[in-house]
Amino acid sequence: MPDTTPAPRRRPLWRLFIMPALLVVAAAAWSAFWFYAASEVGVRADAWAAQEAKSGRVYACAKREVAGFPFRFEVRCDDASVALVSQTADAKALFTARLGEIMVIAQIYQPKLLIAEFKAPATLADRGQPPSMKVNWTSGRSSVSGLPDIPQRASIVFENPSIDRINGPVQTPLARAGQAQLHGRFAEGSAQDNPVIETVLQISGGSVQEVHPLLAAPFDVDVQTRLSGLKDFKPKPWPERFRELQAAGGRVEVVRSRVQQGDLVSVAAGTLSLNAQGRIDGELQMTVAGIEKVIPALGIEKMLEEGVPQATLDRVAPGVKSQDLNNLFGALDRAIPGLGKVVKQNANTGVAAGINALGKEAELEGKKARAFPLRFVDGAVFLGPLKVGQIPPLF
Repeated sequence: MPDTTPAPRRRPLWRLFIMPALLVVAAAAWSAFWFYAASEVGVRADAWAAQEAKSGRVYACAKREVAGFPFRFEVRCDDASVALVSQTADAKALFTARLGEIMVIAQIYQPKLLIAEFKAPATLADRGQPPSMKVNWTSGRSSVSGLPDIPQRASIVFENPSIDRINGPVQTPLARAGQAQLHGRFAEGSAQDNPVIETVLQISGGSVQEVHPLLAAPFDVDVQTRLSGLKDFKPKPWPERFRELQAAGGRVEVVRSRVQQGDLVSVAAGTLSLNAQGRIDGELQMTVAGIEKVIPALGIEKMLEEGVPQATLDRVAPGVKSQDLNNLFGALDRAIPGLGKVVKQNANTGVAAGINALGKEAELEGKKARAFPLRFVDGAVFLGPLKVGQIPPLF
């Protein structure tokens, strides 16, 4: 019986090549897109740097490379530097920071999130001078959410940051911390229209040398602020921005501030603003627990025993003359030998009592505390009637 089974139909071979061909075309198109976008990275970076330079912030890279093919962009900047011109009230000031490398990473599928990594160390120098400070860290990273020219939020975190003062071959510790982080976001408005900016600064295990013995002991800081009064967030010198802020009646609201150093805990909240001279005005309501333990560290007793320089009195008690104090202690000793010395030795107790009289009793985190205002008047900082600091003008 003859075989009547029909022969199988042969499929065209070209169909087998459709999928591979499509994959090759897609890969070629993707590669073309990636390399075109990579070339645009340099163009956008140069345009941004040129815009920043007009505002007095000059960024430079000795060598720039773009990598990360096929699914992300990695922009590496070697021997990076930024020169800050006209960013303080002293328009002639020039400040330059240099660091070895910055790596900026963006994923293709998440182009509005930029992550940057910073390679330590960095050096800081004034105009025409050798580096005066060296900044180090074990890990430094920042992130920016939103378009590069219209960011929505940003963060920067440093692990184990340190600052050393450089004097020739000698490096002297200036500041240390276990971690320092700063976060910011637009709470209202936008970068182009009346932005309201919220920031959070957190420092853990911080310490500062060469300023005051109180700051040498480790402390933790957590501060949340809210800045309003800006017209926009376009790049411009900081003095110009501060002038705009003052003219618009802008202010900084300290929403929350907490500082802890051992048994000392301080919280504060209030509002600060700028006057027409560029100086800070305002008031913070403070509550402090453990303030009596700070008084001995202020060194009031030692200051009185050695004689009080008039410049010191002008800072802490305007209007009081050093000669008046010396005459007072001398008169006490003449009336009752040794009385002047007793008064000096109990100076810290007297100052503590005076500070306790500034405010009212309160409770903070289950501890006895005092509540009182910290006032800012034309840049001067007052704790009750005592002037404890002076802040220079911001423009």
